[in-house]
Amino acid sequence: MRYFIHLSYDGTRYHGWQIQPNAVTVQGELERGLSLILRRDVSIVGAGRTDTGVHARHMAAHFDVAEPIDHQQVGYRLNRIMPPDIAVHRIEPVSDDMHARFSAKARTYHYYIHTHKSPFLRSYSLETHYDLDFRLMNEAAAHLLTVSDFAAFCKAGSDVKTTVCRVTTAQWVEQRPGEWYFEITADRFLRNMVRAVVGTLVDVGRRRLTLDGFKAVVASCRRTEARESMPPQALFLENVEY
Repeated sequence: MRYFIHLSYDGTRYHGWQIQPNAVTVQGELERGLSLILRRDVSIVGAGRTDTGVHARHMAAHFDVAEPIDHQQVGYRLNRIMPPDIAVHRIEPVSDDMHARFSAKARTYHYYIHTHKSPFLRSYSLETHYDLDFRLMNEAAAHLLTVSDFAAFCKAGSDVKTTVCRVTTAQWVEQRPGEWYFEITADRFLRNMVRAVVGTLVDVGRRRLTLDGFKAVVASCRRTEARESMPPQALFLENVEY
């Protein structure tokens, strides 16, 4: 029997999603809790991997058990023993061919920035005082919908077989004066891709990189051509679609 877990988490104190030796991770906390409740070792597979300090409003994962379980009761009990920065929203039975990672049709990330000092935003948004041209940044972002190879934004040394992604949304959105987020949706993401894209777009907004220069960075397929990755605390996995 296969079950999906739908959850959200504040990634501030975690070394990312994926289990690592001698590190606290979201996957590790969930596996520990499920194994305790079900009294057997349980492994879970996530829809993707968020890096250290990155958050998720909606992450999905699956696990397998030999016999049916009372998934509502397990979800309730799991939520009771999870730390306060992880929330399990529901557990649901799915067909055995459903896969948290490979069955996902799209994933959406938001990267938040604010252009004024705020003690309430600093933990989940990047404070910047640059005079950013968001119109120009959106022109550059629109170019991402026309390309398929995102090697220029892939972290060096990543063990991926392909750097091809299909981006369907890429835009800067103003929530309120001085508060923006970059929204990007794709069928898959490369390691560090979103933060590298945002860092390069910010250089466009600062007019340190022209629109043609941005297109040249993408076309180069070399990570050394893109700009610095942005800090992780402002990045959220917003949604996973199946």
